[in-house]
Amino acid sequence: MRARIYRPAKTAMSSGTAKTHDWVLEFAAASQREVDPLMGWTSSSDTQSQVRLRFATKEAARKYAQDHGIDAEVSEPKTRKPNIRPRGYGENFVPDRRGAWTH
Repeated sequence: MRARIYRPAKTAMSSGTAKTHDWVLEFAAASQREVDPLMGWTSSSDTQSQVRLRFATKEAARKYAQDHGIDAEVSEPKTRKPNIRPRGYGENFVPDRRGAWTH
């Protein structure tokens, strides 16, 4: 079985970082998905593609994969840029503003 170990990124729809601190072991799809001709549902006979295991550390995920004979590939997370200082709406109108203020 092939799997990948990664740390998920934050969702694009929120600014929070929930569910981004754990490492995830996710199995690769072994077979293609098929469309059911009667209902139009997408299905697969591969049940391993539905499994996602969460671990507190990368080493724990790697050890689990090694103990169970899973060929796992580790993807390192990209680092975030430092946050820009949050500013209030009123700071747009301060007299010592660096750039030109326009509408």
